[in-house]
Amino acid sequence: MSNKLKAIGYPAVTALVLLTIWISAVEVFKVPDYLIPSPGAVIRTLRTGYIEGQYWPHFFFTFKNTLVGYATGACLALVLGAFVAESKTFERFFFPYIVALQATPKVAIAPLILVWFGYGMASKVVLIALMTFFPVFINTITGMRQTNAAMLDLMKVCSASRLHVFLNVKLPSAAGHIFAGLQISVVLSLIGAVVSEFVSSSKGLGYLIQSASVNMDVATMFACLFSLIVIGVAGTQLMSVLHRRLVFWERDASRTLSMHE
Repeated sequence: MSNKLKAIGYPAVTALVLLTIWISAVEVFKVPDYLIPSPGAVIRTLRTGYIEGQYWPHFFFTFKNTLVGYATGACLALVLGAFVAESKTFERFFFPYIVALQATPKVAIAPLILVWFGYGMASKVVLIALMTFFPVFINTITGMRQTNAAMLDLMKVCSASRLHVFLNVKLPSAAGHIFAGLQISVVLSLIGAVVSEFVSSSKGLGYLIQSASVNMDVATMFACLFSLIVIGVAGTQLMSVLHRRLVFWERDASRTLSMHE
């Protein structure tokens, strides 16, 4: 069996097993609908919500906030991570406070963010950016500090400028780590989006989940969860594809190693 067939086949078997367990729980063990809805009820809810267009405004609201917050947090993390990796002075002054901010539960500071930035898009973007920030920040520092020392020595011998070394040696060396952080942050950004919509929103998938919980409409809650899963999986896969395409030297290196083995 080829690797592509395995990549599709194994998850498909797992999905089939989980679907069988789900159907058995509802049909055989008579689990009430207000605890676990049937797959058919979830599909009907998804069809009604998206074909009739009721869910699209909520979907795009969550998607837009997640995208803007993710991009903001990732860019800020890359810049600050590069400063910390390049400057010991900057690290001494700011790194402890960045770690302290990360250690603070974001749910606890969500009401404070709401007071500062209001009930609109800004507060949601700030919370999502905070959730996104730390994995990219730490991975940027780690990747840059693991740059091959021999390459750095070679650049010194060639009298390369600090900017040249950063752009052509350190940044490519850290690219794999950075993309790993970006993949992790996709899921965290969705968590931030949902939490922000729980705290204050009249639109979005998180708002729909909260509204459905009041009415015990579990089918709608499942439908929104599946919608969030689609965004998360698509974002993670996109980062994975960009990683393979842009950081091509890692792919070539692993291929060379496999050929030698």
